[in-house]
Amino acid sequence: MKKEVVMMKKLFYASLVLILISTFAALPALCQEEIDKADKIEKGEKILAKMIEAQGGPDILKNISDSTTLGTLEMIQMGLSGSITMYQKEPNKMRWDMEFMGMVITQAYDGETAWMINPQTGTAEEMPEEFAEDFTRQALGTDALLHPEKYGITFAYNGKETIEGKEYIILEQTFEDGFIITQYIDPDTYLPYMSKAITYNQMGVEVEAESFMSDYQESEGMQVPYTITVFQDGEEFITISLTEVKYNSGLEDTLFEMEK
Repeated sequence: MKKEVVMMKKLFYASLVLILISTFAALPALCQEEIDKADKIEKGEKILAKMIEAQGGPDILKNISDSTTLGTLEMIQMGLSGSITMYQKEPNKMRWDMEFMGMVITQAYDGETAWMINPQTGTAEEMPEEFAEDFTRQALGTDALLHPEKYGITFAYNGKETIEGKEYIILEQTFEDGFIITQYIDPDTYLPYMSKAITYNQMGVEVEAESFMSDYQESEGMQVPYTITVFQDGEEFITISLTEVKYNSGLEDTLFEMEK
């Protein structure tokens, strides 16, 4: 009986030692992972600060209450071209009015509800959930850039990547719900060159969208890309060419509310 008790004790202590060894062996790896993550976020915040400065600086950005952007757009795959007017009001309201052949398509977010004008019925209705989530993120303005922590957003450095012979800085923007937008920053100017994310096409199917930003021009102290070309799963989808950008024109909240 004593031998059995001794044997059980030995087995117990041996098992305990193995558990402790396994636990403490894993701790350095976990700690290192947290250290690496913190380091990437620290570097990401420094890159973000340089990007903000390149776009105009925090003093100019924090004084923007709204913006109105006019331009033309060409939907390559559909063979359509028209005009677009984009409205944004801080901190999270947005509206797009797109006109094709006399028909206006409206998409908007009033800070709570994402809605659209159904082109088939001409009536306003809430966006499908997958489109609403994407549009809600896009509606975030300069306040989310200056104070990302208020919106549960983090920026992290994730190395570099060479595109067409030039090396770009990779900055990962992670939202509170885990959604990630990967931004490629030009190391010479610290302006965004390209962004990449998983989104939905017009049929509601998931696609990888790549948005290329070029032809930066100054508009009231801000550096704005006047040409934006979007690819979906590697195929050119839409090109937006800006003609005018205006700030602080006093946009009313009613502009973003769902039409009745």
